[in-house]
Amino acid sequence: MALRMIARRLESKLQPMFSSASLLHSHATSFGFKEVREEDKSQMVGNVFTSVASTYDLMNDLMSAGLHRLWKDRLVSKLHPFPGMKHLDVAGGTGDVAFRILEDINSTRHRAMQDATEDYLHEETRMYICDINPNMLNVGKKRAIERGLGDNKALIWVEGDAESLKFEDNSMDGYTIAFGIRNVTHIEKVLAEAHRVLRRGGRFLCLELSHVDTPIFKELYDYYSFSVIPAMGELVAGDRESYQYLVESIRRFPAQEKFASMIADAGFQKVEYENLVGGVVAIHSGMKL
Repeated sequence: MALRMIARRLESKLQPMFSSASLLHSHATSFGFKEVREEDKSQMVGNVFTSVASTYDLMNDLMSAGLHRLWKDRLVSKLHPFPGMKHLDVAGGTGDVAFRILEDINSTRHRAMQDATEDYLHEETRMYICDINPNMLNVGKKRAIERGLGDNKALIWVEGDAESLKFEDNSMDGYTIAFGIRNVTHIEKVLAEAHRVLRRGGRFLCLELSHVDTPIFKELYDYYSFSVIPAMGELVAGDRESYQYLVESIRRFPAQEKFASMIADAGFQKVEYENLVGGVVAIHSGMKL
């Protein structure tokens, strides 16, 4: 009963914020529940990730009780990585997804290419980790060194904008973005760029926090999101506001079916999604054919 009352209070607060979204003009966008100018959002999001970079992975573990590791493993399993692939991981500064992909490739290289040496595979496989925030990239580079991958030629760290990638058309075999696309200013531009850089037959995969529909579970999830996560951010990272933005940005992100239609509109085919933990997160996928 108490949870239902809390959920109703949250709904009453959220309703006017969502309804105001229809008033956003062409040069305005959302930053959590706030209306901001498009040209300001990128800097505001950048400030969030500069603030949380050093504790980003720790907070992911705490907020998800370690489940984010399993979600990323599931993402990689859907990618079907192969030796010699050219892959782009966007908003992947800490390297968490890229390391998993590279590990998967290395674990299968002898089965896939019996005649190839390990050095050859490292020369051919290219894993581009692209992030707009240099602080997140620095965390990833440090982690690579700690894993003994500091000199690995397969890992290439790139500071770049998901809405305007510096990669050639039809140059990538795969594209992943995990917990990043809801932070961009123009989702449509990100999807268009993903489609542009992928080769025919290339796979697009997006892991993102999403929407829960089951009423009782939704009440629990809302309570945890708005009452626990910001407090946890303040305690562990010394930053309540960034994690308040986090939970607000999830609510502003399109629901699963809507996002799937946006992926299809960008030109992808065989678009589908898989809900995990009742829709707390979803993995969307599509192919460029």
